[in-house]
Amino acid sequence: VEGRQESILLVGSCFWFLTSLPNFPWAQRRFLMLTVFLSTLTPKFYVALTGTSSLISGLIFIFEWWYFQKYGTSFIEQVSVSHLRPLIGGVENSPPVPGFSANNGENETNRQSLSECKVWRNPLNLFRGAEYSRYTWVTGKEPLTYYDMNLSAQDHQTFFTCDTDSLRPSDTVMQKAWRERNPQARIKAAYQALELDNDCATAYVLLAEEEATTIIHAEKYFKQALKAGETVYRKSQHCHPQNSQHEAQLRRDTNVLVYVKRRLAMCARKLGRIKEAVKMMRDLMKEFPLLSMLNIHENLLEALLELQAYADVQAVLAKYDDISLPKSAAICYTAALLKARAVSDRFSPEAASRRGLSTAEINAVEAIHRAVEFNPHVPKYLLEMKSLILPPEHILKRGDSEAVAYAFFHLQHWKRIEGALNLLHCTWEGTFRMIPYPLEKGHLFYPYPSCTETADRELLPTFHDVSVYPQKELPFFIHFTAGLCSFSAMLAVLTHQFPELMVIFAKAVSIVSSPGLA
Repeated sequence: VEGRQESILLVGSCFWFLTSLPNFPWAQRRFLMLTVFLSTLTPKFYVALTGTSSLISGLIFIFEWWYFQKYGTSFIEQVSVSHLRPLIGGVENSPPVPGFSANNGENETNRQSLSECKVWRNPLNLFRGAEYSRYTWVTGKEPLTYYDMNLSAQDHQTFFTCDTDSLRPSDTVMQKAWRERNPQARIKAAYQALELDNDCATAYVLLAEEEATTIIHAEKYFKQALKAGETVYRKSQHCHPQNSQHEAQLRRDTNVLVYVKRRLAMCARKLGRIKEAVKMMRDLMKEFPLLSMLNIHENLLEALLELQAYADVQAVLAKYDDISLPKSAAICYTAALLKARAVSDRFSPEAASRRGLSTAEINAVEAIHRAVEFNPHVPKYLLEMKSLILPPEHILKRGDSEAVAYAFFHLQHWKRIEGALNLLHCTWEGTFRMIPYPLEKGHLFYPYPSCTETADRELLPTFHDVSVYPQKELPFFIHFTAGLCSFSAMLAVLTHQFPELMVIFAKAVSIVSSPGLA
């Protein structure tokens, strides 16, 4: 809005300047000479002039449209606000409000912005060797972006390294391996670490993630990692009270053990041993209750939905769908799915419009509205209005990346419940009537963060059409250049078809303007 006001002000100032020129004494002689010059021009000149202006304004319009599609803003507005406004003194320094620190307010805004744009590791992320790489072999497309893989490399260094790695040669090799960009170099380093120490758990983890081409092969590596990791973990527990270095080593060995057990549970889930996977996840959550930030409960929810154990799903939701815990699309949409399951098989829009909604139907609709407000991108994937891609290794909550990750694993659960997608189709768009200005004010959640589009474009591959919410209005200058292009093109056509008439019109305009020179 501010950029649009600046643009209108700029155009208005130019228009005022041009229309007031004849009132200045120094400009009267120049204007008279210009009038004489225009009266002697031929129709061919007007055709060439209007054609050229139409071409130039058309090129500006095309460039503006391309810039808006790529960056989401108008180039002319951005330049006028960022560069021209400071030159003409448009930056206002308002006095500070008593009792309020400007720095504190700025820091609070920055903290909120950082929390909104925080990137989370995808709890159900796929295996690089067994899943992502196979997709690349078949399609020739890279499903992961460099930014996403770089975040994973940082995660691996945080989870699997510590200050005591220099004490063990195998850990020193693996510390370098996690920083390698080339997958083959990482795999080679993992084998070097195993030559130095056959019980190097992190080396088996790397081979399971990147070298194994099937889930069965990956599971074998993870079982070897589990055996080695449990041995090292027990040793670290005995050394824990000694000093801070051993404390860091215990934390690292705990991370390795939790990671391996979780991935083994995911292997069991993918291989169809779902009850075994559920048991492994429950045991892991009991053994390490303080690691809830890893969101293992989302893996558990998906496995329980596959078992159609809806009572157990409700029990997990009762524990984790709490106001003090960070929400996710998996939590909100699973809660909506359970509410929809109670009424979806007999729901009919026509019948509901005649008799009104029952209490159970109202609860289901409210749950859907709550889920859609949290992440408005999900319904398009569940309703197959947009094509799915492989989910990224990291997601932005409330963003398109989270929607892709959720729908990739949960679409089948919505399809399994009769009428659930029909209920979603009939009700999800009603959410937007409750939040007409989602970037300014939310209904059940905080306002929708404005940074999601930029972060999602970094996380999702270029061949994916990133979903944007709310849809941006066309900038003022796109409308302006489109109007200018159309007007100049119309003048060119009229001048070409009726040259004598347009010359008379131009002379009439010059005669009307000349009385001010007398």
